[in-house]
Amino acid sequence: MPFKRLDQSRPFVTLGLALAVWLLIPIGVKTFIRASFFELTAPITMTASYARDLQEYWGLRLHSNRELIEAGRDLARLNASYELSVQQNSELQAEIARLESLLRLPSFTEYRYEHARVARRDFSGWWQRIVIRKGRNFGIPVGAPVIFTGGVVGRVSEVHGLTAVVELISSPEVRLAGVVEGDSRPISFQGGINPTFGPPSGVVEFVPLDIVANRNFPKRLVTSGLGGVFPPGLTLGVITRLELSPDALFQAGEVKLDERLGSLTEVTVLVPLNPE
Repeated sequence: MPFKRLDQSRPFVTLGLALAVWLLIPIGVKTFIRASFFELTAPITMTASYARDLQEYWGLRLHSNRELIEAGRDLARLNASYELSVQQNSELQAEIARLESLLRLPSFTEYRYEHARVARRDFSGWWQRIVIRKGRNFGIPVGAPVIFTGGVVGRVSEVHGLTAVVELISSPEVRLAGVVEGDSRPISFQGGINPTFGPPSGVVEFVPLDIVANRNFPKRLVTSGLGGVFPPGLTLGVITRLELSPDALFQAGEVKLDERLGSLTEVTVLVPLNPE
């Protein structure tokens, strides 16, 4: 009977010894092992991502000619709208440059836009991140901001040879300064504890008392530009609830993030042209 109990407890003893050995290993060795494991598994991640793209391609080939013609018409309308937006954007950029020259204001940090395909999503209650199919081979640095059509995606937390890990703004590890659209006072934004399949959300703190936001009248939250990581004016989400903080000096509340964060297929990394 004692031998049977010993056999039953042996896996737990082995697990405890393994954890003890792992805790005693120096941090530098742990980092090297983790990076090496990530590099070894990168080809598998890349292959699975390309296989999904190929599957989507053949899935589209099964559509009828009528569906393709209708999709082509919709795409032509979108292209016409985007061409007009590009022209307006060029005019606005020229006006901004003229005003900066007249007022002798410093220009915003310029970025190089690096588009990347999403290779893998890794969501849990403790982190929200994606893996993209570009890394050091395209000059992507750690800390670079990542955006999409709906605003901010997150920032690059790890860079490897062929891939990079992006920490989403819905992750509790991400904290940055934002402002309510039309207001210049910075407030603190942080990702929330999000369920795996639930809508993404975040929290705000140190919101001035005169700002009112609720589900019927939400307020758009954008980046403030403080810290030099994210350019100002990028959408973070909308504030849907505010309540008085315990100190009664500020408000705290909830931010609803874009639901497309959990299903992104392509993002854009802003690579600074002048890292200094």
